[in-house]
Amino acid sequence: MSKINSTTLVVRLASACSAAAFIVFLGAASPALGQDSTSVGRSAILLEEITVTARKREESAQEIPISVAAYGADQLEALKIRDLQNLAVAMPNVAMDDIGTFRSTANFSIRGLGINSSIPSIDPTVGVFIDGVYIGQNSGVILDMFDIRSIEILRGPQGTLFGRNVTGGAVLVNTKRPTQDLEFSARAAIDGNPNGDGGTSTYIMGSISGPISENLGARLSVYSNSDDGWFVNQFDGQDFGKSDTTIIRPVITWQPNENVELSLRWEHLESNGQGPASQTHTNGSGVPGAFVNFDRNSFDFSIDNPGFVDIENDFFTAEINWDVDFGEGTITNIFGWRDYAANGESDIDAQPVWLFHAPFWNFSEQTSNELRYNGNFGESNVTVGTFWFTNEVNYHERRNLLGIATGGVAPALTQDGGGNYEVDSVAAFASVDYALNDDWTLNAGLRYTREEKKVEIASLVLNVNSTCNVTEGTCAFDFSDSKTWNAVSGKVGLSYAISDDKRLYTHFSRAQRSGGYNLRNTAIDTVNLGPGPFDEETVNNYEVGFKSELGGGGRLNAAVFYNQIDDMQREINLSDPIAGVVQIIKNTADTNIFGYEIEGTFGLGENTVLMASLGWVDAEYDSVRFDLDGDGDIDAADEDLDLPRSAKWTYGIGLTHDFPVGDSGYVSTRINYAYRDDSAYTDNNRGFILEQEMLDAGIDYRTGGGQWAFSLYGRNLLNEVKHGGDTQLPDVLGPVPTGGTFSPLAKGRVVGLEVTFDY
Repeated sequence: MSKINSTTLVVRLASACSAAAFIVFLGAASPALGQDSTSVGRSAILLEEITVTARKREESAQEIPISVAAYGADQLEALKIRDLQNLAVAMPNVAMDDIGTFRSTANFSIRGLGINSSIPSIDPTVGVFIDGVYIGQNSGVILDMFDIRSIEILRGPQGTLFGRNVTGGAVLVNTKRPTQDLEFSARAAIDGNPNGDGGTSTYIMGSISGPISENLGARLSVYSNSDDGWFVNQFDGQDFGKSDTTIIRPVITWQPNENVELSLRWEHLESNGQGPASQTHTNGSGVPGAFVNFDRNSFDFSIDNPGFVDIENDFFTAEINWDVDFGEGTITNIFGWRDYAANGESDIDAQPVWLFHAPFWNFSEQTSNELRYNGNFGESNVTVGTFWFTNEVNYHERRNLLGIATGGVAPALTQDGGGNYEVDSVAAFASVDYALNDDWTLNAGLRYTREEKKVEIASLVLNVNSTCNVTEGTCAFDFSDSKTWNAVSGKVGLSYAISDDKRLYTHFSRAQRSGGYNLRNTAIDTVNLGPGPFDEETVNNYEVGFKSELGGGGRLNAAVFYNQIDDMQREINLSDPIAGVVQIIKNTADTNIFGYEIEGTFGLGENTVLMASLGWVDAEYDSVRFDLDGDGDIDAADEDLDLPRSAKWTYGIGLTHDFPVGDSGYVSTRINYAYRDDSAYTDNNRGFILEQEMLDAGIDYRTGGGQWAFSLYGRNLLNEVKHGGDTQLPDVLGPVPTGGTFSPLAKGRVVGLEVTFDY
């Protein structure tokens, strides 16, 4: 990993300290600045109170003892958020990235806890929940979003109420429901690369909502995106990154009486397009790509195989809410079913010749049900519930290697492997908030989980030049196993009301990341390096936080945290002259992560809002049990390495200002800058992710009646280069020189126009 010089470090420290001081200063000054604010438009929206469901009930984001960033529907529209990756560097200590190997595969990181994997059996550290339903694998997560009611990003372990695989945090996405009155909304947008390279991307989306009868409501949302590709492939000079996505989402609510409501949601998605924009550049060992090699800080690439990805996803939820007299509470049942199918191919060698091409097939079907009750008893608010989850995954990948040796007619060497994977999980949980007096509240919770995983694996190294496919039932399995894990997670803490608008909280919490198996087994040594099982990862979190409301609708929040991670799971990503890349999953180390985050939203007089944030993490190995740097020894050199996906500094600042245009409407202007430090990608630190400086801006005009809006927007206006990963390739693959990296590129600068009509 590259090191920064002392001058750069001083500048960054000074910038971070200045940002922190500025936030604190504004926190003190904002009451005076904002008390008489009469904000309209976008600035008023940013000052609105956000309702969240972080504790399985609706509450103000400012009143809960959790570090949370929340965006309502209007805020998402104002910021032109179209997928979770648009929030990639917008929050302190949060990275929401697509790994890029297979499009839509989330590698999220919160507070230094993240993953680097496209293997569908690898559980995340940041769980994603859509309308209360846990998404059981990280594939198919970063897809286009529309008609969203809110997004909540919960920082820190959330094991009590959300279960496993939320050791870093959780992302809650809530879609819109039917309305009591007839509503119609339509939106069309076009954007692209302003330098003339690539094509344009067009968006058309709309929704209609309202009552069908006295007790029945409905909503229908549709979305279409056609992307001609932002990039240019230097291999043939063609636009690259093409994709087409269509989504339809009907929602029905039925209220047979004033106490019961049933909501049914179904979403169907189809998306197809080209594979990753694979770049090769000089790798961490100093070896450039053998045939072509590009500047890491560029969007240049040349690949002979454009690849493809086809995704089809069906997602159904049924939610019942029943208000009962017992504790004046609510019984909630959420059933979820998701059927996900994807296949595609990626050019892993990132070269204009055929060295390493990788087709894949990924099919999964999950079913879950959560039954819970929330109610009040005297000074206590109680939540209890049960949870059941099952997920069946059928995965296969093929490595078509060294087609250069046959003149591009066929691969000279193939490897096939994958497996069948079954997860069954049951849990029971309880949480209570007990008011000790008018100022102090005790927060406590406990969760017990029993999880069983079964696996059948066909190892790639045992299916050489013997073509088969797990998803078609034609591969022989060389590894079969099952294991059950039992875990107890929980939380205990106190919150203190300093005043009506200032609160302090502290807590200890514990969460686990599931143990499991590696469906991408490339190791001949199945005892020491094979498919598993690897054990669960445990995170103990100690946290102190502060929340306050300021004059004019502003707010200032801060948190300090310390995490102890035992049996950290890591995917060791290594180059290999036979397989190309080897991924070994082990419990490699125990780790400590210390950090803090500060966020503020401030009303600066009439119609002006400033948003600012600062985050810092210091992640260190406490003890290491695997040779991370590959020098043959487990020693202090391994402990000195940086944790992957653990950027030290994140900070941002944004300004929104509205002004009326006579009686005809108003204009909103906004500019947002966000920074994220560079970070290691591979555990040996040879691969790394560049620092990110994201500048977004926009100007909106909304008519006086509020029905029409016209927007000009820009994202990543500094044209920052961002890679989903930085996989190190071997010096040679078989007898052929290779070198360089597989580093999928994300889009650079984008500018666009949008027209919205609301009725």
